[in-house]
Amino acid sequence: MGDGNRSPCCGLNIVRTNLVLCSITGFGGTSCIAHHFRSCPQPMKPFSLAIVVFVTALVGQVAESQTARLFETDDGAKPLNAVDTRVFVRLQGQGIKPADLCSDEVFVRRVYLDVIGTLPEPKETKAFLEDHSPGKRAALIDALLGRDEFAEYWAMKWCDVLRVKAEFPINLWPNAAQAYHRWVRDSIRDNKPYDQFVRELLTSSGSNFRTPPVNFYRAIQGREPATIAKAVALTFMGTRIENWPEKRRSDMAAFFSRIAYKHTGEWKEEIICLDPKSADAMKATLPDGASVQIGPDDDPRQAFADWLTGPNNPWLARAVVNRVWYWLLGRGIVQEPDDIRPDNPPSNPELLAYLEKELVSAHYDLKHIYRLILNSRTYQQSSIPRSAGPKADALFAYYPVRRLDAEVLIDALCWIGGEGESYTSAIPEPFTFIPTDQRTISLPDGSITSQFLEMFGRPARDTGLASERGTQPTDAQRLYLLSSADVQRKIDRSPRLRSIHAMLWRDWPALIGEIYLTVLSRYPTPDEEKAAEAYFHTAKLQLSQAEGDLAWALINSKEFSYRH
Repeated sequence: MGDGNRSPCCGLNIVRTNLVLCSITGFGGTSCIAHHFRSCPQPMKPFSLAIVVFVTALVGQVAESQTARLFETDDGAKPLNAVDTRVFVRLQGQGIKPADLCSDEVFVRRVYLDVIGTLPEPKETKAFLEDHSPGKRAALIDALLGRDEFAEYWAMKWCDVLRVKAEFPINLWPNAAQAYHRWVRDSIRDNKPYDQFVRELLTSSGSNFRTPPVNFYRAIQGREPATIAKAVALTFMGTRIENWPEKRRSDMAAFFSRIAYKHTGEWKEEIICLDPKSADAMKATLPDGASVQIGPDDDPRQAFADWLTGPNNPWLARAVVNRVWYWLLGRGIVQEPDDIRPDNPPSNPELLAYLEKELVSAHYDLKHIYRLILNSRTYQQSSIPRSAGPKADALFAYYPVRRLDAEVLIDALCWIGGEGESYTSAIPEPFTFIPTDQRTISLPDGSITSQFLEMFGRPARDTGLASERGTQPTDAQRLYLLSSADVQRKIDRSPRLRSIHAMLWRDWPALIGEIYLTVLSRYPTPDEEKAAEAYFHTAKLQLSQAEGDLAWALINSKEFSYRH
């Protein structure tokens, strides 16, 4: 089931079999059904047992030809922008065929999840699918980039990188973590130029409660100049300086040798500033070998920030466009996205250089880079590859199937179920009180967590490494979705499903279609609709329970829990 195990349908078994069977075949096929049910940590619910009978009778219901109609469309592999030109040239040189264009049904769900970490409302999906204007995808991208959820979701991603966490081993403390998260979110909402964003993080001085960006230095595990330099390089240059020669590391550390930390009388407040003790003038060497003179009263961080954010310095732009590409397409042009070094070259140097240049030309407007990538055919490819193998993966010949972030997945379950997640933290009240209607992607503090988030791989925010987020599926995750009382309760009490039942209980095709739109953001295929109706007729259950069975099966499908 892992991301690397891509069948011709890239793991979306729902199209190959039938609407309920897919929820089981994702876990190993019908031969494994009994094994998985016997392994459940909680007793199986009656609706689950009824589905077992249904599932075993319905293998192979959906025709192979429906796959293309549902998930992709043939557009002749026409480039949409300069991103595609560079990707396709590289693919052609390697004899690799790009995937077909994804269908509108796939695109609307994908772009909502990738841009705002949120499932589309059924009415939004309907409006998009019924819109036949040629520019509707670009219009939707622009609309999503302007929504409040965009800032919330991308603040979550940046707070992983910046280690925004109140409690051990990152000890920002609650007030500072809240202030830091709010500053990151507001910076993204206001589309602050990225070079300005970085400069403020590197050079700010003041209270960690009142000057939020100074928390960058407090979120580092260690206050020695060498440790700070290592964190700066990882976060803003996308490189790991432990691989550098010792002299080069010590030269960079010198720029962070005059940082002072001063406690105040307020609980957990700390001032970050230039060390007031007299210092000698020094000649410092930048990572590119250039020298700069630092006066006795000068802040060396300013000199380093001037160098890093300079338009002719490739480090800053290269690292961030590579990171954004990784976030949107599941793999960096340089992979890992925080391991840029000479012996780890980009898979497509021309593409990386183009994106770097575009960011600088746009005055470090990151939304410009989002638009370039999201409007490209490369991003809008189907997840069904036409060429397989590691090279096709590395050169972006198809959209990679990958599991939803833990925060996005629990928000999707809560969105369907109409009730929020419960959180815990080592920090005492009132700091851990989270309103039940607050979305998980907007949590300000990595110390506030839940059993679900830990099970599904939310990063601890201790290192700032991309690899800290768990992405591989586990048996515990599968069994939770299959047999958790929490999932069943969300389905049983779902105001969305109850509303669908109240309006459409006499019209089964329309009812089934609305459940599909709610859970999978698409309409069912004719075979899926027929199979669901047959189950409703033969299950000998109340209609509302049969509807719950259908929703449960779709929630357990890979199509629900994966980006595709």
